[in-house]
Amino acid sequence: MALGKNKKLSKGTKKGGKKKVVDPFARKEWYEVKVPNCFTNRVLGKTFVNRSQGTKLAKDALKGRVFEAFLADLNQGGDVDQFRKIRLRCEDVQGANCLTNFHGMTITADKLRSMIKKWQTLIEAHADVKTSDGYVLRVFCIGFTRHLRGSVKKTAYAQGQKVRQIRKKMVEVIRRQCQESDLRGVVVKLQTESMGKEIEKVTKTIFPLHNVLIRKVKVIKAPKMDVSKLLEFYSDSQSAQAAQAAALEAAAVPETKEPEQEQVAA
Repeated sequence: MALGKNKKLSKGTKKGGKKKVVDPFARKEWYEVKVPNCFTNRVLGKTFVNRSQGTKLAKDALKGRVFEAFLADLNQGGDVDQFRKIRLRCEDVQGANCLTNFHGMTITADKLRSMIKKWQTLIEAHADVKTSDGYVLRVFCIGFTRHLRGSVKKTAYAQGQKVRQIRKKMVEVIRRQCQESDLRGVVVKLQTESMGKEIEKVTKTIFPLHNVLIRKVKVIKAPKMDVSKLLEFYSDSQSAQAAQAAALEAAAVPETKEPEQEQVAA
């Protein structure tokens, strides 16, 4: 049989070589990830995306992208913030910059597990709150009971009635602290852990607590994105920087501890 008559035999004799290998990073563009002014470090890093081609725009591919970073890196170091992770969502792209906004917060698993111990009661609470600028946040709080001063008991368990009272106080503090502030103010309070300190203070008469933390924050609903409002988070005004520096400095100064009560009120 002639070679040209059988297509199967002539299949390997067609012209053309191997497919040209193209480096996938050759068609990428790099963008700088910017951070709002509630953090001291204003640049998180760089991210890449495919170049705009036809109807597929690089800007659309970047919007909605979520970045995660430790709070210690966003605030130029600090041992206190090593366990806290911040989530930032890209809201707009201007030039080669990605403008991000706060999207959530968590603590690391090793920090959470290191606090859970025997002979104490774990108390958790969560609440959905709305900030003054329209953001709906779901805030999770955690705390642990501790021994009274001078107690010789091995355990520090709280009765169910006291647990419910403490949980109610947690929700009240979270709602009050968040409703009176905008999103930027809430982020500053999360950095200084002012909510946990106030919860320890208001629950002291019910049962003493320690290791009270806001362990997780989720942005449930955000208002319609306004570019002018977003740019306010990136304005380097002296008043904004002074307010942030004062809040962080106040958190760094150790508070004077009040004498613990010998007995817990019924």
